[in-house]
Formats: sequence, structure tokens, C-alpha cells
Amino acid sequence: MAIEPKQEKTAAMLCHLAALSGYFFPFGGIIGPLVVWLLKKDGSALVDAEGKKSLNFQISLLIYTLVSIPLCFILIGFVLLAALAFFDLIMIVVACVKTSNGEQFQYPLAITFLK
Repeated sequence: MAIEPKQEKTAAMLCHLAALSGYFFPFGGIIGPLVVWLLKKDGSALVDAEGKKSLNFQISLLIYTLVSIPLCFILIGFVLLAALAFFDLIMIVVACVKTSNGEQFQYPLAITFLK
């Protein structure tokens, strides 16, 4: 069943917005976009593509965070963790705005796990 264009953009934007749940729940940054993507990917190629982009970025950030945690012992990790959190928030907002305007957005520093 195909999704209408306006609903398609909204669902695609929700794939990015769901990543904000990571600020409230452990692993919410991955689980939120994953749930939206799994529920809506079959109805729209746009939602499928945006969901994969969001998941790839959130998984990449998880890896960067896991690398930064041991660096907290030499204090640089705290700076990296704060920078990653700020970068994540800004990129989620930019991705939501671009997607809602129908523009393409590619997350910087995202490793492609899902193609």
C-alpha cells in the first residue's frame, strides 16, 4: 500500500526525529528510527531511504561514542562525548528540515551499514 506524498514526507521525517528518543532512553537513538523504518519502509521508497540514512548515522554515532568512553580516562573523552551529543542534535534537526522540504540530505561521518 503506497503512502500519500505528504504522509510520505512526514513518515520520512519521523525516521530522523525518532532518533531524539536517544536523549531520553538508552539506545533510543537506534530503536526509535528502527521502529519507524520497519513499520513504514514497505509503503514508500523515500521512507526506506531516509530510515536507512538515520539508522546508519545513529549506529555510527554509537561506535564513535564507544570509542570515546575509554578516552575519558585521559579527559579528552568528555570533550568528544559532548561534541558528539551536540553534533547528533544538530544533524537530526538539519535532516528533519531537509526531509520535510523534500531535499536530499546525507549525514556527514555516517558509515553505510544498511544499503
